[in-house]
Amino acid sequence: MATTPGLHDIPLLPGSPRRLSPRAVVRGGQGPKHGQQCLQVPGPPAQGLQGSVPQGSSQASGGGSPPNSSVINNYLEASEPVSSEARVSRMHFHDNHRKVDYVLAYHYRKRGAHPGHGSPGHSLAIVSNGETGKDPQAGAPGDIELGPLDALEEERKEQREEFEHNLMEAGLELEKDLESKSQGSVFVRIHAPWQVLAREAEFLKIKVPTKKMYEIKSQGSIAKTFNKILHKLSAPLKPRVPEHSNSRMKNLSYPFSREKMYLYDIRDKDTFFDNATRSRIVHEILKRTTCSRANNTMGINSLIANNIYEAAYPLHDGEYDSPGDDMNDRKLLYQEWARYGVFYKFQPIDLIRKYFGEKIGLYFAWLGLYTSFLIPSSVIGIIVFLYGCATIEEDIPSKEMCDRQNAFTMCPLCDTSCDYWNLSSACGTARASHLFDNPATVVFSIFMALWATMFLENWKRLQMRLGYFWDLTGIEEEEEHSRPEYETKVREKMLKESNKSVVQKLGTSGTEAEDEDDEDKLTWKDRFPGYLMNFASILFMIALTFSIVFGVIVYRITTAAALSLNKATRSNVRVTVTATAVIINLVVILILDEIYGAVAKWLTKIEVPKTEQTFEERLILKAFLLKFVNAYSPIFYVAFFKGRFVGRPGSYVYVFDGYRMEECAPGGCLMELCIQLSIIMLGKQLIQNNIFEIGVPKLKKLFRKLKDETEPEEADSAHSKHPEQWDLDYSLEPYTGLTPEYMEMIIQFGFVTLFVASFPLAPVFALLNNVIEVRLDAKKFVTELRRPDAVRTKDIGIWFDILSGIGKFSVIINAFVIAVTSDFIPRLVYQYSYSHNGTLHGFVNHTLSFFNVSQLKEGTQPENSQFEQEVQFCRFKDYREPPWAPNPYEFSKQYWAVLSARLAFVIIFQNLVMFLSVLVDWMIPDIPTDISDQIKREKSLFVDFFLKEEHEKLKLTEEPAQRSQSSGHRSRRGPAASPAPSGRSQLGSSASSGSQHTSV
Repeated sequence: MATTPGLHDIPLLPGSPRRLSPRAVVRGGQGPKHGQQCLQVPGPPAQGLQGSVPQGSSQASGGGSPPNSSVINNYLEASEPVSSEARVSRMHFHDNHRKVDYVLAYHYRKRGAHPGHGSPGHSLAIVSNGETGKDPQAGAPGDIELGPLDALEEERKEQREEFEHNLMEAGLELEKDLESKSQGSVFVRIHAPWQVLAREAEFLKIKVPTKKMYEIKSQGSIAKTFNKILHKLSAPLKPRVPEHSNSRMKNLSYPFSREKMYLYDIRDKDTFFDNATRSRIVHEILKRTTCSRANNTMGINSLIANNIYEAAYPLHDGEYDSPGDDMNDRKLLYQEWARYGVFYKFQPIDLIRKYFGEKIGLYFAWLGLYTSFLIPSSVIGIIVFLYGCATIEEDIPSKEMCDRQNAFTMCPLCDTSCDYWNLSSACGTARASHLFDNPATVVFSIFMALWATMFLENWKRLQMRLGYFWDLTGIEEEEEHSRPEYETKVREKMLKESNKSVVQKLGTSGTEAEDEDDEDKLTWKDRFPGYLMNFASILFMIALTFSIVFGVIVYRITTAAALSLNKATRSNVRVTVTATAVIINLVVILILDEIYGAVAKWLTKIEVPKTEQTFEERLILKAFLLKFVNAYSPIFYVAFFKGRFVGRPGSYVYVFDGYRMEECAPGGCLMELCIQLSIIMLGKQLIQNNIFEIGVPKLKKLFRKLKDETEPEEADSAHSKHPEQWDLDYSLEPYTGLTPEYMEMIIQFGFVTLFVASFPLAPVFALLNNVIEVRLDAKKFVTELRRPDAVRTKDIGIWFDILSGIGKFSVIINAFVIAVTSDFIPRLVYQYSYSHNGTLHGFVNHTLSFFNVSQLKEGTQPENSQFEQEVQFCRFKDYREPPWAPNPYEFSKQYWAVLSARLAFVIIFQNLVMFLSVLVDWMIPDIPTDISDQIKREKSLFVDFFLKEEHEKLKLTEEPAQRSQSSGHRSRRGPAASPAPSGRSQLGSSASSGSQHTSV
């Protein structure tokens, strides 16, 4: 094979499972051994990158290339382009056979290049097992003279070359294009041949289907009949995907083993592992491959963090909107799942899991179950609201407040500028409060607490069911690799301790270095500054949130005082102040949400967690804590603090100088709590969850398009008309994880459960949002994001613990909302302790105390009072002794009776609901009975199948031995003596077969 000057032969070790270490190769200019596969890479080789492999070990690639074909540099002439018609698929190498399992992308920049020398049509396919092509030494007309790279680019280039060599040492096959322009993006396509897939699948213990297929045991006759009816009724709602065609049959699965290949139904090695599994295997190799030139950095994530590569991603299965009848999983997902027009259909969870992996599949399964559980809670919430509408005319307290004949003269709401006022002027607020403050609200709160428990229990059951069908039962936690930042910190620590020891560590073998790296870990002393910064920063952020809430309170107080000075605005003071304050709160929450998300990520980084899982869990906890406080602190203020520290006429509590603390509306604070909750919830969902999620990606896509148009175009026109799949995927947004998706749903779950006593319609609005949210997320994953790496996991992780915590916390919050914020307890106490006829007649008068206006402080009396007759006593809402009592304005007996009743209600409500929740938890088993039975049945079926296959294998191996033994007896003893020995031999063979079978 002809070689190009300046190109160096790098031996390819087929199927090598070991990592490349600095000492795993030998410095020198030796050529490859006879019959060995090589990769030719332009430029200087990495230091010491030579290796050896036994002769005759060259393998046939997974793509079916000739086993002895050498690797070449393949120049493609501009006059002979690879047309899109000639390509079988844009997801393969240029040989049209080997599938692209993963793509690495990087941007290069040259110095001293002459743009006119090269033609964009010339591309260099550097492959590790390629097709024949022209000799690059022949001097193609498109050759260009490359100028020297600057130091940084040269260093990055050498690091990339070494990393790619190490990938080939692990058995992967690579292909990339020539860097033919002055600057641009290069894609390194990676293909995993069958030997690598088999080796890594065994190493990762990936479960694959065996030849044995069995029918899932049907349920009882009643359940079977019910399921048939339900299946027929729900047929129009089911997506038309293959997974739903035959759900009664299941393959036995077993971890892949190269020694037990006879167990699996391997019809085609290229399609035995699906695309998600292939990309997952390649990603695992990428994560554990080292690069000695980059300070012994391990893994592609470290190289991306150091800007050596820009991106690494698996390919989508073609285009989702391609014309024609050719169908792939991505197109099928788009048509049956990721469009708003199919919002009424069930989600194809099995296909989602097949395409995106178990982690994303579990998220959409959880989101689907949560959305379906919102349907009954929405129905009950609407019933509660309609009950309030139907009984509004029968509500005695609101009728008494609206009765002008009662003429309750109330004390001024502010000093000097506010006049006395009649309670009947607050009639509208009182009637509206009844819509949400009625006896049905208590029942609904109990129902929602049980609903949260039932939702979590059903999710555990669904999780187990999916784990059974997805073969997740019994999977082990995979070993996680250290994060790049953690490795850097450990290296810095080692440098500080001893430069000499670091040099020795870098010079040792890969195994020894790995053992020593395990010993050199960050201790709590190393992390203490980070922990201290985390603690101080979180306290500061929470204090900032409370300060902003207090600032909004001051705004409400000062604005109310200012508006009260003007006669034109005096009548609408409360509505104006409430509406503007809630909008300010909403804007602040949206802004702080984005800030807190970035702060939580920064704080987690300075903690330097070792693994990605630890990083994710700590990030989730910080982000949830900050966003929880941010979203709910204004609501907590209205629910439990507003109107509690006002004081009384003649002895008000003031903020700053002359500004009184604000009071609740005459109908109570529950109505204002409802307004606050509804506007924040709806605004957050509409603006943040939908407009931001739809608008921001589109804006990014537009900016990227404009940037591409403004840059000088050196691309091939034919290529721009028919871009490759890796080009299309590179232009998509990178996948950043499921944390934002879970977070917005968890915050919404809090709105639905925590304060549902004040806003029974919260589940309705959550349901409407989630119907859109499911399709919005689906469209984002299918059309706007690069394909995520498939991740196997058994559950949703820490999110379940957060959900469980919110569910328990909601019981306490709703108990206090009913007891403290609403008038439910005062009405009960009055009706059964103070009412003369057991009704609520006289309740309003009972809750209003008297105040002698002559005892108002000097300068606080109303100016220019509109009341014709002089007011001697005014009323205010509180339980206090009248001015003529021995202890005027002290808390009355009614106050202590109501307070005792409120505390008793909280205790009884909390314990009752907790008991019912535990009862529901106990009644609903975590593992469905049919699934536990199927798991046991599957184990016994597999034992029988395994023994049968082993027995068949033994028969096949013994038959040639028996034939050779019989022929040997005949040749030694002759024809006359052959019958008797032959019989003994058969007997011995039969006995041997039986004994071997028994041992198995």
